[in-house]
Amino acid sequence: MQRLVGIMERLRDPRTGCEWDSVQTFETIAPYTIEEAYEVADAIQRGDMADLKDELGDLLLQVIFHSRMAEEAGHFALPDVASAISDKMERRHPHIFLGQAEGGHHLWEQIKAAERGSRGEQGALDGVAIGLPALLRAEKLQKRAARTGFDWPDASGARAKVDEELAEVEAAETPEHREEEIGDLLFAVVNWARKLGVDPEAALRVANAKFERRFKAMEAEAGDAFVGLDLEAKEALWVKAKKTT
Repeated sequence: MQRLVGIMERLRDPRTGCEWDSVQTFETIAPYTIEEAYEVADAIQRGDMADLKDELGDLLLQVIFHSRMAEEAGHFALPDVASAISDKMERRHPHIFLGQAEGGHHLWEQIKAAERGSRGEQGALDGVAIGLPALLRAEKLQKRAARTGFDWPDASGARAKVDEELAEVEAAETPEHREEEIGDLLFAVVNWARKLGVDPEAALRVANAKFERRFKAMEAEAGDAFVGLDLEAKEALWVKAKKTT
């Protein structure tokens, strides 16, 4: 770890460091941080442990990068980051670390809510990061709302809402209105998935991988002629790919 910290310190040196690394900011690095987290998830999805090791290293580098920039600005350093998360984990597991007789994982959300309150976040939806991917943020907002009792009693209500939103998409008369209704439809689908116990982010990731796998099979089958085929021929290739991939 100290070796990695030293590498980042040298890369960030304004005189002798890397011309790219030394001029980055929190804002310019944030997209890479998100990307690396998704690449970790991808390696896990593929069951590639060698790649997971590399991707975890890339993600760790992001923590080092942000911590170094914060240290340069006088905000905090990497040891402060490690200390803060250690304090948080002990605080959220009082039955494990603080010797309390009662506790358990069921207190996790209660403790988190108290922490939000101490930061002045009083509303049920406060603290859901705006920078989250939209699909993930939709699910988190819905879960927060559900804890207040604002939720369908079962999946049927959420399913009916999908039909309602689909009809509103079809009835939209302007591009702006259509965009709004598509957003509502996606939000409703996420809600339905949640009620069915399906992780929508994971489900869409699997669907993306399946589409990619089948489309590549179509290309391999047709070769250089693929682009020039008409839709009917491509549909036939798609049906064949579905049976084999």
